[in-house]
Amino acid sequence: MGSIKTLLKIAPSALVVPSAISVNNKLHQSSPYVHYSILFSTNKLKHEQLKPKAYIPLIFFLLIMSTACEKEIISPDVVNDDPILDETTIISNYQIVHTGVTQSYDNNSEIALPTFGASFYGQDANYQINMPSYTDNGDGTITDNITGLMWEQSMGDKISFDEAFIKATDSFLGRYNDWRVPTVKELYSLIQFTGQLSLGASIRLYIDENYFDQPLGDESLGERNIDAQTWSSTEYVGKTMNNDETVFGVNFIDGRIKGYPKYNPGTNTARSMYFRMVRGNTDYGNNNYVDNGDGTISDLATGLMWQKNDNETGVNWEDALSYAQSLETADYDDWRLPNAKELQSIVDYSRSLQTTNSAAINQLFTCSAISDPENNINYGYYWSSTTHLDGNDPEASAVYVCFGEGQGFMNNSLLDVHGAGAQRSDPKSGNASDFPQYFGPQGDVRYVYNLVRCVRTIN
Repeated sequence: MGSIKTLLKIAPSALVVPSAISVNNKLHQSSPYVHYSILFSTNKLKHEQLKPKAYIPLIFFLLIMSTACEKEIISPDVVNDDPILDETTIISNYQIVHTGVTQSYDNNSEIALPTFGASFYGQDANYQINMPSYTDNGDGTITDNITGLMWEQSMGDKISFDEAFIKATDSFLGRYNDWRVPTVKELYSLIQFTGQLSLGASIRLYIDENYFDQPLGDESLGERNIDAQTWSSTEYVGKTMNNDETVFGVNFIDGRIKGYPKYNPGTNTARSMYFRMVRGNTDYGNNNYVDNGDGTISDLATGLMWQKNDNETGVNWEDALSYAQSLETADYDDWRLPNAKELQSIVDYSRSLQTTNSAAINQLFTCSAISDPENNINYGYYWSSTTHLDGNDPEASAVYVCFGEGQGFMNNSLLDVHGAGAQRSDPKSGNASDFPQYFGPQGDVRYVYNLVRCVRTIN
């Protein structure tokens, strides 16, 4: 009953009878009936307060709900094997949606789902957690049932970076007034690695086509099939290519995160690209780390526990899977190689080699430095457990995330072509003496022998 004073204090500001009310920023017209509304999000619409007598039924209702909610609170008596939960409640406002992958692969072909102890066990399909789930709201919006984010179903025409923010502010899609340009972490929540690309042509998109409209590049304008990237609000803190200001985007045709120059080279005019607006769950993408003091770091936002240090030595994909399965740290033996989306969740896009002289990750973590092909210091590329179906031999590559510069060799120069926090892919195996190599139109550096940072789910 200690909550009564609190409820009495909040009641006057919680109740309104507006002529036009906003619940979760959705506009509702006034009606001849009185509306009792608890405003869960701040809105500047005018309202008048109820008279004091009107609080009585609400206070009674809130007391009942408060009692019910108190029964849900995690207690120290709950049996678990993660001591951190005895002191800190996990608030899962950053649920990582699975990649959608249910097939399994070795280094060059599809295989039956590996069992524990078998080669290639521990890959993406072995841990199908938070499988994608959407609801079509029938009003041009799609709700992600895992993240709580609501999305535009269709993006419309290509627009500039600045125009995207104007569009978000002016949008009343679905009669909501709180649309925004998504961060790269919000946008990446939509990617599904069931997509496939072959010789630059889309076979399956890397987004759920049953719910989202995703255009391809317009070949009549000289564009490639893959030239239909979706940009985010996240700007690279460093510079790419020829000292270009850069915006991170997700390519749902080829399954990658890259940094893209904000302006057209030469003319310096604003480039136009697709944007998919989002609303809801403004905490999505915000990590909440705790250093457990035992070589592990918990992210209370995602419910994931991470290895504080990486494995320090580059390995191929099969060995990365094996390393994770055999790891025992802090008395836990259920470590795994993170899937692409889990791994990207710990990128810190406010940090980079150029601006903070560090890897793009929170300072609680330790990242091994590597030598780039010109023997300069960079930070590593980290394997995920996710196969990237691309090219003539689609099963032969796996996803990695760059925590250092996303380098490539262009115009006879080694450049940061895609930015720290880019997601690309490497061949799963190869002779160490043959690498690094350069690949693709931006000459992406391929190491093949990449680093590993393991993850586990906090029980």
